[in-house]
Amino acid sequence: MPAKRSKRYVAAEKLVDKKRQYSLQDAIALLKQIPPTKSDQTLDIAFHLGVDPRQSDQMVRGTVALPHGSGKAVRVLVFAQGAAAEAAKSAGAEYVGFEDLIKQVQEGFQAFDVVIATPGAMQEVRKLGKILGPRGLMPNPKIGTVTEDTGKAVKECKAGRVEFKVDKGANLHVVCGKLSFAPEAIADNTKAVIDAVLRSKPSTARGKYIHSATLASTFSPGLKLDVSSFLSA
Repeated sequence: MPAKRSKRYVAAEKLVDKKRQYSLQDAIALLKQIPPTKSDQTLDIAFHLGVDPRQSDQMVRGTVALPHGSGKAVRVLVFAQGAAAEAAKSAGAEYVGFEDLIKQVQEGFQAFDVVIATPGAMQEVRKLGKILGPRGLMPNPKIGTVTEDTGKAVKECKAGRVEFKVDKGANLHVVCGKLSFAPEAIADNTKAVIDAVLRSKPSTARGKYIHSATLASTFSPGLKLDVSSFLSA
């Protein structure tokens, strides 16, 4: 039995033409027309990609710095010692430490959204693989979360850097801000995400890369975007 939709969702659904592919500007304008909720809704762009994630050389993963931030307060945890630890603290990381912090995480501490580590700390941090891995929080040099420059990494995360990774079904979801943002800010953020996903196309991928893209807020139906408007032939 399908889940019962809220009155607000049903009302929003009536505004959407399911057969239409919207330009980014039109999609944002329509989302702005949907009756607001008490809480500020998150915006998300979802892609279906022409890749085979089962092949290691067709994994799509990366980061993107949102020009206007994500609108979310990001709690950063850093595994580091010495100067790298001090740099992380100065940059605004909420939690900084090494063996003591590893023990806290092992004992169930989870009040963080991003994990950064220095290369020297990784041998011990890898022990947390079964805890951090399922949450997608294991530090990785490919996305800049294993680094000696902890200060820079913390600042980037706080400023609105978000990560993305294709799932087993070749789908990719990326946060691109809040519905309360100005239309121009939403457009800038969304274009930055699209550009980052395009740049992340695996060299081994063949045929059409982006099959579809849909923009939605937390409680709205998805609006199909006109892929041809931002995808080169």
